[in-house]
Amino acid sequence: MKLPLVLITLVSSTALAADWPQWRGPTRDGISTEKFSGIKVTKAWETQIGIGFSSFTVADGRVYTTGHADSKDTVFCFDAATGKEVWKHSYAADLGDKYYEGGTSATPTLENGKAYHLSRWGNLLCFDAATGNIVWEKNIQQETEADIPDWGFAGSPLVHEDLLILNVGKAGTAVEKATGKLVWKSDTANAGYCTPYPITVNGKPQVVLASGRAYKGIDPTNGKELWEHTWTTSYGVNAADPILSGTKLFISSGYNKGCALLELASAEPQELWRNRLMKNQFNSSVLIEGHLYGTDGDFDKNATLKCLEFETGTEKWKEASTGFGALMAADGKLIIITDKGELVIAKASPAKFEVISRNQVLDGRCWTAPVLANGKLYVRNATGKMVCLAVE
Repeated sequence: MKLPLVLITLVSSTALAADWPQWRGPTRDGISTEKFSGIKVTKAWETQIGIGFSSFTVADGRVYTTGHADSKDTVFCFDAATGKEVWKHSYAADLGDKYYEGGTSATPTLENGKAYHLSRWGNLLCFDAATGNIVWEKNIQQETEADIPDWGFAGSPLVHEDLLILNVGKAGTAVEKATGKLVWKSDTANAGYCTPYPITVNGKPQVVLASGRAYKGIDPTNGKELWEHTWTTSYGVNAADPILSGTKLFISSGYNKGCALLELASAEPQELWRNRLMKNQFNSSVLIEGHLYGTDGDFDKNATLKCLEFETGTEKWKEASTGFGALMAADGKLIIITDKGELVIAKASPAKFEVISRNQVLDGRCWTAPVLANGKLYVRNATGKMVCLAVE
């Protein structure tokens, strides 16, 4: 039974509010610490941000995202409570509508009062997050002469100590976060599309990056390649973020490539299993209590939501009603935006797919991962309608 939006109820006791300062959240796993027990969800505000698929970051009462309009990309900062525009910055950019709507891809990264943005074409900017004043800017693609992937750079910047690490070039690029000065770069061959993923294995910090042909572990201080695992996907689209549990790394790609679990404990990665049961074209899965939840299949195919056992790759269930959706999780629940704009809240259980609520909140194409932060849920569609839902 479909309920009016004002009557949607989720479950929360006193919600543990938390900022969401980077892509995939504070722990980069797509999982929020906020709780749900008897919370009503209502539309708080909406606005237009232009064409794109950038998600949202939230800190200090402000929410950040990007969009494209009138031959320009724009970085937006809104008041999270009211939706009032705090600042915006626009620059000339190509729409890049190759086989889809185009527009912006990467999500801004927030850290210590700064906002970092990487465009599809290599524009790299550091803003004062409160005012929008530019601290520094450059075009990192022009400086490094890195090849631009077919759909542009899509990974968000990663802050690592004093560095900003970017998925630009075959094995990444790093600049000083304070100044933008180039620290190290890699071969100019195509990057993949995922965000640099920081992990620690055997006590050694490293960053996992996807190129167009492989996953690599990189020493963040100098760009040295620690390991490589060949993973060739059609069109070089290794876009979904990997997921680490212990010393085991889950990777997944679309175009009928599939997924695998890598053991990273030794010098060279070892495949523990590989199958085609979870093909994340670009929307990442989440890992909850030993089970992966994510979208299997490409946007132009009959994609389904699936649950797989992490250790074995065994499929537990699949659900067709969500289509090519994107998701995050909180309080043992999946927060899903379907490809047609339905907000679906479901229990994160390997036993079965069990819906808590399902309501239409957007129209048009919806591929962007939702974000829950400080009691508010942010969603958008491809053409730029952004909706904030208040979670009380």
